[in-house]
Amino acid sequence: MKFRDFLKEKLYYIILLAFILISSDILLMIYNISLFMVLYITIVPILGFLICLIIEYNIKNSFYKKLEKQMAELDEKYLISEIVQNPNFIEGKILINTIQDIDKSMLENVNKYKHLIVQNPNFIEGKILINTIQDIDKSMLENVNKYKHLTEDYKEYIELWIHEIKIPIATSKLIIENNKSKEMKSIDEELGKIENFVEQVLYYARSNNVEKDYYISKTKLSEIVNGAILKNKNILLSNKINLEIGDIDKQVVTDSKWTIFILNQIIQNSVKYMNKDIKTMKIYAEGKKEKVILYIQDNGMGVGKGEIARVFDKGFTGENGRILGKKSTGIGLYLCKKLCDRLGLGIEFNSQKDIGTEVKIIFPVGSHTNI
Repeated sequence: MKFRDFLKEKLYYIILLAFILISSDILLMIYNISLFMVLYITIVPILGFLICLIIEYNIKNSFYKKLEKQMAELDEKYLISEIVQNPNFIEGKILINTIQDIDKSMLENVNKYKHLIVQNPNFIEGKILINTIQDIDKSMLENVNKYKHLTEDYKEYIELWIHEIKIPIATSKLIIENNKSKEMKSIDEELGKIENFVEQVLYYARSNNVEKDYYISKTKLSEIVNGAILKNKNILLSNKINLEIGDIDKQVVTDSKWTIFILNQIIQNSVKYMNKDIKTMKIYAEGKKEKVILYIQDNGMGVGKGEIARVFDKGFTGENGRILGKKSTGIGLYLCKKLCDRLGLGIEFNSQKDIGTEVKIIFPVGSHTNI
């Protein structure tokens, strides 16, 4: 902060003070007040004003110089709010509070706050504020872009790894198919679980960018259901599930690949928690005004009333997930909910402990879903 610039900002105060002193001197001379008194009344306010200006300048200049030095030395400039000290003058406090608010907000959405930096003000503290914010904004954008690229690289690697791992899984299944035995059947079941976890990882990696990998079209619901059942044929047979398919001859508007994955997760979750001697699963659809509802019902162990609201939370396994032998990650239903939200589908979960569970997938039907 240059003293000359500081004085320019105080120009109005200097002009006002000069006007008041000149007016006072004129009045004093009219009433024949001694020259000593006139000079005293004139010089004392000027000296007091100058002392105040110098003190104010020193305080502000010291703070802003330190701030500029810290900004220059800091690689991640958006961290300035963590190390800067709170000043004891109002403009500095506003500056620090603004930096802290913007710093916090930028972490949530950097681009959202670019509109704050629009015009340069015509006073020095405002210019310092804008320059500081611009440095923070630039630093934050650079760091966000860096981590964005790292995330994208990691996602690409995961997708590549998944496609590579599918080859030995498929090869192993072919070997099992040509060498059928009781042991091979058990290995095939375990490979099926691995394949499901691999697929889960793939859809999880893509779940934030569904719009780049989906194709919405009019699809027969029966094709989606049959596709999911076919994927789970072995697990349904090995667990001796009585599968009852009702009326599913409906037409819906969705992406069949993603919807099959959602239904696949629900079926596997249902089979995992079957604990009755006679295990039953019912799948049927119901057409209503402006929606088609797909029901998946089972007579498994069910979920307690207090846990129903949390079944779609990431990582939530509940009481059933902690039962011996029931390995659960709490990702399946979380992914189902996330993908349904992305695809514009509804999903509801109803259950009663020791009675069974019902999951509903709701497909909107109407003018807004026409392709």
